[in-house]
Amino acid sequence: MGSASSLKRAENIQQLQNQEFDLVVIGGGITGSGIALDATTRGLKVALVEMQDFASGTSSRSTKLVHGGLRYLKQFEIKEVADLGKERAIVYENGPHVTTPVWMLLPFHKGGTFGKFTTSIGLRLYDFLAGVKKAERRSMLNVSETIQKEPLVKKEGLLGSGIYVEYRTDDARLTIEVAKAAIEYGAVMLNYVKATSFVYSNNHQLVGVEATDEVTGEKFKIKAKKVVNAAGPWVDKVRGFDGNQNGKHLILSKGVHIVFDEAKFPLHQAVYFDTPDGRMVFAIPRNGKTYVGTTDTFYNGDPKIMKVAQSDRDYLMNAIHYMFPDVNVTDADIESSWAGVRPLIHEEGKNPSEISRKDEVWESASGLVTIAGGKLTGYRKMAETVVDQIARELQEKFHIKSSPCVTKNLPISGGNIGGAKNLEKLIELKSLEAQKLGLSQEEATKLAHHYGANIDQVLEYVKEGHKVLPKGIYAQLRYGIEHELVVHPVDFLVRRTGNMFFNIASVIEYKDSIIKEMATIFNWNKDVYKKYEHELLEEIRKATIAY
Repeated sequence: MGSASSLKRAENIQQLQNQEFDLVVIGGGITGSGIALDATTRGLKVALVEMQDFASGTSSRSTKLVHGGLRYLKQFEIKEVADLGKERAIVYENGPHVTTPVWMLLPFHKGGTFGKFTTSIGLRLYDFLAGVKKAERRSMLNVSETIQKEPLVKKEGLLGSGIYVEYRTDDARLTIEVAKAAIEYGAVMLNYVKATSFVYSNNHQLVGVEATDEVTGEKFKIKAKKVVNAAGPWVDKVRGFDGNQNGKHLILSKGVHIVFDEAKFPLHQAVYFDTPDGRMVFAIPRNGKTYVGTTDTFYNGDPKIMKVAQSDRDYLMNAIHYMFPDVNVTDADIESSWAGVRPLIHEEGKNPSEISRKDEVWESASGLVTIAGGKLTGYRKMAETVVDQIARELQEKFHIKSSPCVTKNLPISGGNIGGAKNLEKLIELKSLEAQKLGLSQEEATKLAHHYGANIDQVLEYVKEGHKVLPKGIYAQLRYGIEHELVVHPVDFLVRRTGNMFFNIASVIEYKDSIIKEMATIFNWNKDVYKKYEHELLEEIRKATIAY
């Protein structure tokens, strides 16, 4: 069984080298982590390697919504809407601490994409297809009701709005909680281990992966009966290890989001709105901030080094000023931003917004199973589809039996609280405990929500305290290192806490103390210290304009 402690990395490497696995997964985003959880809970022996950090690609840089795919009604992808709507409810129940229902306003204006009739019918159809529960079904608002909900919405030409429920999430935390659950059930999973090539049998069937530990440079082989390529934007590169890449291939779509303090952009109500070019954009309030996105443009560069371009900022600024004319923000008011890519399956002649987000699975002659496309919301169902296929092959070729899929009603790490109905009670109780340890009510509540059923372990570190770092940050850091595979400072500040995007001031204030504490825990030498310090400064520069 693997460990989620970065202090036990050497032991995990040994397990990867010494065991033979039924399945090795390449890619530690939401898709790969979901596959690992599904497979290991069926009784299969599972390994997973990720060349960067968990969720470091697409899975930490989305619009941070587990949504039912309302936009796909426009493209008449009826089954997609139905499937995503049902999966959304499952994701919420299995991890309510990382998924929050929020009401979303859909205003319609004279000459806009949607009118009153099409909005009403569309949302009603959405409710039906997605199986939306009664308390969360759409309602229609007149002009005055719309303005009351969100006074900042453009009043000129306003005809009314629809309001419906979306589910806000922390995409990176959803991914790490799924990964931790897989580890708890027996999977061996490591970040910063890069698959570099494949190992073949005499009849050219895949029997493993050659990998490199990106921390130490050590090279080793992982033996496995099946290999799954879930590398997201790097799917085609991994397929390249296997030779022929004829047929389908990926095309990358770049999506950018920008973040403001609520004092500059005081949005109270999440809004999904038309842009001048006929696309749709989200503006979402979150913990004292407002974030806006996304752009949708083809991208040909390296996803690892992608930055927010001035043209991206201009596009989103124009969208803000179009729909919220009283909001006088400029580039100087952008606190932070992020850019990510969506790996889409190429469809000739279509622009990024028109290309289907459906997932597809295919298998090479050597046995490499590749999964591409798909949405954050549908990760569990995608995993079930892939593992169903792999389980059949393992039984036919190796007589390895496995159980049916159980993830539909399986809480992820931190989600084991008896269902979403118990979340408020847990947060209230644990917040009081945290306040007794010296945390403010706001910080205590945030921590309880952030970690769900795992909050008790975090509070143990709060009790220790630290001479420089605030108790809460120190506790999160220690928990991240010992229970969430934090290796680099950016793992902690970007993906385990989200502070790089939604509390950039805290990152800048405490970055030096965090690096020093990690250097002490991991016993870094001067070169490693400088390397990780430089990496963090680069990440801050990418996220901000002014720094």
